[in-house]
Amino acid sequence: MARRQLNHDGTLVLDSEGLSKLLADSEQVVALVAEARSRGMEVVISALTIIEAVHARTNQARLRWVLSGLRVVPVGDEEARAASKLLMNAGLHGHKYAIDAAVAEAALRQHRPVVMLTSDVDDMSRLCGDRVRLVAV
Repeated sequence: MARRQLNHDGTLVLDSEGLSKLLADSEQVVALVAEARSRGMEVVISALTIIEAVHARTNQARLRWVLSGLRVVPVGDEEARAASKLLMNAGLHGHKYAIDAAVAEAALRQHRPVVMLTSDVDDMSRLCGDRVRLVAV
């Protein structure tokens, strides 16, 4: 799954569940990622998504292979401040929603249209508003 240069016809963002299901070869998620790529969309994840999705039973070779086909968006000081602002605006606390906020912040910075595969549609809609199309996985 080599990383491709795209015409930026939008972005597909995977949250932790999206990445976990891609790692597990979920038919639904694999098909959605393939469709996005066929439409020229870039597929991205937040760097923090790796931390949230990986566990002791994760196949490390599979993880490396899957990540090689994704753009991993870093989280630095500026991104952390923007994610914190999203939390405040949504009335959420960072203790529980920090990674969701970082994923939402990364999604909001991507080339539009942006679609996110997520298991947290309610929380992500509070963080992203209507600027990101959310697809439940």
